Parts: sequence; C-alpha cells; structure tokens
Amino acid sequence: MAEQVLGQSGQVRRVALASAIGTTIEWYDYFIYSTATALVFNKAFFPSLSPSAGTLAAFATLGVGFVARPIGGIVWGHFGDRVGRKTMLVLSLVLMGLATAGVGVLPTFGQAGVLAPVLLVVLRLLQGISAGGEWGGAALMAVEHAPAGRRGRYGAFSQIGVPAGLILAQLVFFAVNNSLSAEDFRSWGWRVPFLASLVLVAVGLVIRLRVEESPVFARLRESGERSRVPIVDVLRQRPREVLVAAASFIANTAIGYVFFAYLLSYGTSVLKLSSDTMLVVVIVGSVTWLLSIIASAIWSDQVGRKPVYLLGSVLLVVWPVPFFLLVDTRQPWLLIVAVVVLNLGLGATYGPQSALFSEMFEPRFRYSGASFSYAVGAVLGGSFAPLIATALQTSTGTSFSVSLYMVGVGLISLVAVLAFRRTPVTAGFTAG
Repeated sequence: MAEQVLGQSGQVRRVALASAIGTTIEWYDYFIYSTATALVFNKAFFPSLSPSAGTLAAFATLGVGFVARPIGGIVWGHFGDRVGRKTMLVLSLVLMGLATAGVGVLPTFGQAGVLAPVLLVVLRLLQGISAGGEWGGAALMAVEHAPAGRRGRYGAFSQIGVPAGLILAQLVFFAVNNSLSAEDFRSWGWRVPFLASLVLVAVGLVIRLRVEESPVFARLRESGERSRVPIVDVLRQRPREVLVAAASFIANTAIGYVFFAYLLSYGTSVLKLSSDTMLVVVIVGSVTWLLSIIASAIWSDQVGRKPVYLLGSVLLVVWPVPFFLLVDTRQPWLLIVAVVVLNLGLGATYGPQSALFSEMFEPRFRYSGASFSYAVGAVLGGSFAPLIATALQTSTGTSFSVSLYMVGVGLISLVAVLAFRRTPVTAGFTAG
C-alpha cells in the first residue's frame, strides 16, 4: 500500500513537471511571436506602411492567432474528451513547434512581396489552433491527477508555463539582441528564437510522452460514459458556466497582452526608451506574475477560488490608471513598480484558473468546456488588445485612453467573477 501511494505521488509530480515544462515551451513559441511583432515584424513584413500603420498591421497578425483559438478549443477538446488528454497534449505541442519554426524561415516582404505576410498569417493561425487546445490538456492532466485539497496547487503548474514561457522568450530576444548589431538583428537575428523552438519542442515531447493518461479519462474510457459530441453537450448543459468562465478571463488576457506585447512597443516607439530597458521591465513583471500565480493557487486551496479571483479582479480595475502614470515618467524603477503591482492582479486571476475551470464541468465534457471557455475569453480579451491599445494611443495622443480601455475590460471580468457559483463540480477527480 505504501509503495502504491509513493508511486502515485511520483506520477503526480511527473505530470506536474510535464505540464509546467510543456506549457512553458508552448507559450515560449507563442510569445516570441508577440515580442517579434513589437520589435521587428512591422519592418520585415510591412515596410511599405508608415511606422505606426506597420505596427498596427503587425499587431493585427497577432490577433489572428486568437481568432483561431476557439477552433482549437473545439477540435482538441472533442478529441481530448473522446481519445484522451495525453494524446492531444502531445499533438498540440508538435503543431506549435512546427508553426513557430516555420516563422523562423519565412521570407520577408522584400524577398517575397505580399506572399510573406500571407504566410505569416497562416502560421499564426496554426499557432492559435494549437494554443486553443494546449492549455486545456495541460490543466486537466495536472488537476485530474492532483490529490484532494490540492487541485489549485497542482493546477498552477500549467499556469506558470505562461509567464515562464514569456520570461524565456524575453531572455532569448535580449541575448540575441545584445549579441548582434542592430542591422544583423533586423536582417536575420530575429529568426534565431523561432528556430530554437525545435530543440525545446523535442525536450518537451520526451517529458510528455513519459507521463500516464489522466486517471479521470481512464475511468471514463472503461465505463463508456464519454460524450459523443462534447462541445454540443457542454453548451447545452453548462451554458452559464461557459459564459461566466469566458468573461472572467477577458481582463486577464487583455491586460496581460497590453503588458507584455503593447508595452514593449509603447516604451520603445513612444517613450523612446531602449529595447533592453523595456525587455528588463517585462522580465521583472513576468517573474512577479509567476510567483503570484503560485501563491494565489495555493491560497485558493485554503480559502476558495472565488475570493482569490475577486481580489485580483478588483486590482485589475483600480490599477490601470496609476500604471500608465508611472510608466509615462520614463523612470525605470517606476516602470518596475507599475508592472509588479499589475502582475499581482494578473497572477491572482490566473493562478487558480486551472482548478476553477476544471471544477465547472463534468468529466465527460471537461476538456471541451474548459478549453472552449478559455479560448473564447482569450479571443474577446487578448486577440486585438495590443492593436486596440496602439490605435487608442495613436488617435488620442495619450496613454489615458489605454488605461480606460483596461478599466473597461476589468469591469467586465469583475462582474463575471461575482457570478461564480460557490459549489464546484467535484465528481470524477482523482481523490474526491
């Protein structure tokens, strides 16, 4: 009996590690695109446009990936509920890696004309489809293996992959940017982070292939209780949960993308700060985000998901105006204060999310429900957040308009959080 318990404990740790490392690699791929969008894509793929129009066009391609995420959520969710969590988790990682490496070998506009941005959009769509199913698989694998009373803690392993992937992406760009001349970086150096994805994906695959299938899905397969068309069943039986979950994620993803995508562009092009300074600021904020995810997830196991989410949601409503007031000072230490506080709010509304979304849906359509809700929230919030922020700042000439936009999306999610049910779906988990 003791050996069985130890074996189960070891498997849970392996699954948690696989979720964290695999999600880190997946989101590294996603975020190097965001970073390149802010730093080089306007010149590489839209050189015929003015600087501001080129930036808008580059951010539009970023948004295209979000539009594809609900499609990924439906596809991966369907097969995740029918075939298995693990299989979809592996396939999503492969698709993301190939699409990302593809961006690294794309011709620029100067080499291929209009074909270059077209191919860029196609690869971004594939990234979006992959991301639409990646999170759900990683979250469910971690949460469905977790012991009772620790679903928040183990679910956090899939969440920390997002800031960890962002940190890794920023560090790689920082290293490449400082190892090459500005001309070499613009001409070919920006490709290096994309091509490095192939090595990272290989590492992630080795880790993910070694974990066992979710015990929850294994029981579903044995009992024959799998849903025939999971997305239809979840929309028919749990429409309120899908709506509330998606709306609760709007602020986190919108404000998150303003932080790590738009802020880079704003700091370098509007405030005229160096790209190194802005990369360091984003890295510091990302570390704060990672730590606050862990702390808030553990706290949610003690006090419940809703109170933690509520605190973070309130912070995302009240902080955007002070955030840009501090950023606009151009003082690096005040920029760091701004992003640290902002990321405390992002962490509190992201750390408990894996456990919360999993507890909203029954096992037979849990992958579809969680993935689709997450993807829809991402589309409504993050898809065009950098584009909207850029357009607002360009048209008004002030960051205050961007602050008001952030407050607006924050209020939407705050209302959704207030609508969370207090009684979670606990049936079908590993230990209660």
